Amino acid sequence: MKIIITGATGMVGQAALIESLDSPTVSEVLIINRKPIEKKHPKLKELLITDYSEIPSHTDKLAGYDGCLHCMGISALGIEEVDYTKITFGYSKILFDSLFKINPNMKIIYVSGVGTDSTEKGNYMWARVKGKTENYLLNLGFKDAYAFRPGIILPEKGVKSRTGWYNTMYSLLRPVFPIIKKMKGTIGSSDLGKAMLFLLKSPIEIKIIEPKQIKNLVPR
Repeated sequence: MKIIITGATGMVGQAALIESLDSPTVSEVLIINRKPIEKKHPKLKELLITDYSEIPSHTDKLAGYDGCLHCMGISALGIEEVDYTKITFGYSKILFDSLFKINPNMKIIYVSGVGTDSTEKGNYMWARVKGKTENYLLNLGFKDAYAFRPGIILPEKGVKSRTGWYNTMYSLLRPVFPIIKKMKGTIGSSDLGKAMLFLLKSPIEIKIIEPKQIKNLVPR
């Protein structure tokens, strides 16, 4: 299985990348980034772009892949709705449209988050925009597509957040991670990555995957 991963510098993207490179069922991983990452692996390839508006001019490099884990995302804190929408929905739309044009049989997983608003009419801006992004993907016509809505993610295997104080908090809580992981809505980053890979291989009828359902997808 050959897959594409976006957002490989974020927590979810890092988790997806680590598990993909470790998985015997994944033969090749293409990451789409603005800057190269400090990781070398025989399976790993990189497509460097300055922004997602460039993706349509690189469709030749996106052909031949079986699935895409779209993990790219930004915090809505301190950002105007128009800018958040451009990045969260607009860039995702460009990616989805480009992939659909070259391979509508590809399986796509978009990582949004618990609390995402499918009605697109709620009070929280980030939830409306992510709901709009989910809806667009799920109605585009791919052979298989999913919206992943994880809750609290605990970093494992060297995964780090791009937010400094998050890393400090995680370091303090690490001794009790085994207890926290048992809580509803909480999952380790390793299990999150494994759940996404499992879903690419084993389709299910449910298309919006909430935290409890994500945990149930982890191979035991």
